[in-house]
Amino acid sequence: MTRIAFLGTGLMGRPMAANLLKAGHAVTVWNRSTDKTQPLVAAGATAAATPAAAATGAEVVFTMLTDGASVGDLLFNQGVAAALSKGALFIDCSSIQPAEAKRHAEGLAKVGASQLDAPVSGGPSGAEAATLAIMVGGSEADFARGEPLLKALGRPTRVGGVGTGQLVKLANQLIVGLALGAVSEALLLVDEGGGDAAAARKAMTGGFADSLVMQIHGQRMLDRKFLPGGPAQMHLKDMNNVLAEAKAQGLELPLSSLMQQIFAGLAGNFGPRVDHSGVLLELERRNPGHRLGEGKDILPE
Repeated sequence: MTRIAFLGTGLMGRPMAANLLKAGHAVTVWNRSTDKTQPLVAAGATAAATPAAAATGAEVVFTMLTDGASVGDLLFNQGVAAALSKGALFIDCSSIQPAEAKRHAEGLAKVGASQLDAPVSGGPSGAEAATLAIMVGGSEADFARGEPLLKALGRPTRVGGVGTGQLVKLANQLIVGLALGAVSEALLLVDEGGGDAAAARKAMTGGFADSLVMQIHGQRMLDRKFLPGGPAQMHLKDMNNVLAEAKAQGLELPLSSLMQQIFAGLAGNFGPRVDHSGVLLELERRNPGHRLGEGKDILPE
C-alpha cells in the first residue's frame, strides 16, 4: 500500500483516484471545488483542506489539473513542493507544455523530490475503465517506482526523459484534432451528397480510415451529442501548446494551425464546454445551410 495524494478530482481525476483506491492504496484527495471529492471520500479516501495538507506525508503525489500554470501554482505558491517528503515522487497527469514540466522538475529537485510527467489519453470512459494510454517522461528509476501505480490507471509507456511525456501528449492531441476535423468533413460530405452517413461510417470500419475517433466521435456527430467528454477549451489549449512547441523547434505545422483556428471558433461560437467532436458544429457554421442529419443538438447547459 502506497500513501498517495491526488490533487484535482474533476472529470478525469475522480475516476483515476477511485481506481487507485480500488488497487488498495491510501489516498488523500483535494479539489478546489470540495463537492467533487465527496464520492471519493464515500469510497474510502481522506479529504484534505489544502493541497499542501494532502501532500504532507505522501509518498506519491498525483495531479490532474487544467494547465501548467495551475500545476506550478499548487507546487510553488500553495506549498505542495515544500510539503513533500525528501524522496517523494510527483506524477503530473495534466496536459501542459514540455518546458513547464521541465521547470517543475527542476524546482522539485531542489526539495529532494522527483517527477514523472504522465499525461493521459482516453477520456472519462478510459479513466473509468482504467484503460488510459499514459505517456511518461522521467528517469528510468522514477518510472520503475511509478509504473505499478500507473498500471492501476491504464497502460503506461516511458517515452524518454522529463518533458517527453508532455511532448508525446501534444503529438497525440495533434493527431486527435486532425482526425476530428477529417471525420466531420467526411460525414458532412457524404450526407450532403445524398449518401447515408451512418452507413458510410460503418462501411469504413476496418479500413485505413478507421480509428477510435471515427468509431466514437463519428457516432457522437451522427447522434449530435456534444456533451463533454473532452471540452473544446481543453483541446484548444493543447493545440496552442502544439504550436508553441513547434515554434520553439523552428517547425511549421500548417494542418495544426488550421485546426487551432477551428477549435478557437468552436469554443468561441458554441461555448468552451462543448465536446471537441463539436468541430462538426464549427464546420457547419462555416457552411450555412448545410447540416449533418436532422437530429436535435445536445449541448452543455
